[in-house]
Amino acid sequence: MATSQSDLDKQALHDEFQALLEASAGYDQPQRGEIRNAEILQIDEREIIVDLGAKYDGIVPIADLERLDPEVRARLKVGDNVPVYVLNRDPNDNLTVSINMGMQQYDWEKARELLKTEDVVTVEVKGHNRGGILVQWNRLEGFIPSSHLISTTSSGSRDTWDDLISHKLTVKVIEVDQSRRRLIFSEREAQREQRALHKARLLAELKEGDVVQGKVTGLRDFGAFVNLGGADGLIHVSELAWHRVDHPRDVLRVGEDIEVYVLSLDRETNRIALSRKRLLPDPWESAGEKYHEGQLVEGTVTNVVDFGAFVALDDGLEGLLHLSEMGNGSLKEPHSYVKKGDRLSLRISHLEPEKRRVGFTQRWGTDAAGPIDASAEAPAAAEEVTGEIPADEVIAAETVVEEVNETAEAAEAVIETVVEEEAADEAAEAVIETVVEEAAADEAAAETVEDAPTTVIKLSDLKAAEEAATDDEKDS
Repeated sequence: MATSQSDLDKQALHDEFQALLEASAGYDQPQRGEIRNAEILQIDEREIIVDLGAKYDGIVPIADLERLDPEVRARLKVGDNVPVYVLNRDPNDNLTVSINMGMQQYDWEKARELLKTEDVVTVEVKGHNRGGILVQWNRLEGFIPSSHLISTTSSGSRDTWDDLISHKLTVKVIEVDQSRRRLIFSEREAQREQRALHKARLLAELKEGDVVQGKVTGLRDFGAFVNLGGADGLIHVSELAWHRVDHPRDVLRVGEDIEVYVLSLDRETNRIALSRKRLLPDPWESAGEKYHEGQLVEGTVTNVVDFGAFVALDDGLEGLLHLSEMGNGSLKEPHSYVKKGDRLSLRISHLEPEKRRVGFTQRWGTDAAGPIDASAEAPAAAEEVTGEIPADEVIAAETVVEEVNETAEAAEAVIETVVEEEAADEAAEAVIETVVEEAAADEAAAETVEDAPTTVIKLSDLKAAEEAATDDEKDS
């Protein structure tokens, strides 16, 4: 039966009226991908019917219900308001929605909030891929890149990651992109955040001058890091001991439990400065009573420089063994003579406790003026050694004295030889002078002999002249 024009006009009028009614009521047709609040109207074994405030009700299929946490699903009841995600519309104009994806929306919103507040959360490890760890947070799956993971060995092998499955990790949200369903966490940033919180709390409780227990966690050229229970403090290399410390490993090791003194607190930068040597006896306080100039001591070389070596005694008192005081004083450089860690027997050459200075020497048998009379020094040395050093060191000192005597005798022999050689040189010079004088006399005689023939010739000429004159007289 054909539809009359009047019926068509009535239908058009009805549709127009319905559109106006929906517009006046602010009605907005649900769109795919939209999140809406809905009221549960009916709960069946295979589905749940919800009211979206739309023209048609929404249906939550069994497949979506199975994705819900069993506890959450058991708490659902008629009249509850739940978030739903609009999936599509079936041929009967029924809307298919998802409660599970609707609840995820709340988690995305919470994740964005955590990204702003930088709060930490707990996630559960579900697996891993080549790039990192897969985790579950509420109803969302997240990811921890390997570069932001610290709950693993340095090798970062997959076998190590397998051991983390089902473990809880404390992480921090560093990226949220719901359109790409990308949720990135960082365990490293969370650890840093927690350490900062612990340090701030510790700084509020500590005060300068406190003595606390800690564990050495790291050694660097400039000092040692010590964990005080959730926060690290630094012992500068100059605060490790009273003597010179070239590197912290010389006095500490990682993992060692030590007591430290709180030097200073910087609450603005969250820095804690610590000291180890402040808890050790200051050797300079009793240096004037314990040591004196000329005393024989033993020490350990702590550093070697171009002009000598620094030596620390067993109680931490440190001084300089100058290059000119090493060995016999003729060394050109110290590095081939001593090295760091060597144990040396020394004598205190000068001591100034008020200036915290001490000098050492190894030149036991000589002074600045030259060789010392060993026979005169031996009794004094024996008195000094008595009661201060073992017998074997006394024998060693006597050996040194004997060597000094032998050296002095050798020096005297050399001097005598030099004197004899000088006398011989003087005699040789006298002989040379005599030879020179004789040579001069010979030269004078030679000159006289050379002149003699000339004089004879002149006399003969004179005689001839006289004879000629006589002959002339006779003729006349």
